[in-house]
Amino acid sequence: MKIRSLHSWDLTYGEALSLQRLLAEKLVIGGDCTNIRRVAGADVSYARGSNLFYAAVVLLDYKTLETIEESTITEQVSFPYIPGLLSFREGPPLLAAFKKLRCEPDIALFDGQGIAHPRGIGIASHLGLLLDIPAIGCAKTRLVGNHRSVAGEAGAMEPLHFQERVVGMALRTKNNVKPLYVSPGHRIGVIEAARLTLSCCRGYRLPEPTRRAHILVNKIRRQFS
Repeated sequence: MKIRSLHSWDLTYGEALSLQRLLAEKLVIGGDCTNIRRVAGADVSYARGSNLFYAAVVLLDYKTLETIEESTITEQVSFPYIPGLLSFREGPPLLAAFKKLRCEPDIALFDGQGIAHPRGIGIASHLGLLLDIPAIGCAKTRLVGNHRSVAGEAGAMEPLHFQERVVGMALRTKNNVKPLYVSPGHRIGVIEAARLTLSCCRGYRLPEPTRRAHILVNKIRRQFS
């Protein structure tokens, strides 16, 4: 699939911060995501202290959640680990994996943040812009904001508030299991992002697209190790 070329990846810390603020202004939060046929899940894995990254994208049929296509990439990264700037470290290998797909997804789910981010642009937002498709961040931990206690049953959710606005949902995807932090990345709204994520769950904490990407990328890393 095609990737938009909006900026260089060879940036300093200060340049990356400035770019995030500029890109955040280009995000579209909201939009029509009713005609979805294919959904992608994306994840990255690497050994602690290593700059060799493994990225995987799994493309599923949205109705059946059967796997259509898988894409993996192994790539050296140079951007350092800096909280809040992970998309500059994990983004290039993920985009390389997306580029190898023969079929284009209608929406993508990422193991990370969307707009629930200090500068409003986590990896789902950043790569959603570059892929020019609706994108959702499905994070296992909260980065910013606060929310009320989430009821224990699957499907329960509470708005995640940050800087006087709702930036996502704390979503219970499995009974009595820690919630996910779901936030829109690009071209989808808060409620729609939570509902679509829940529709992709099949009894696990993680939705199937990112769960399968996680399994695949760790399999690839173990093989190379």
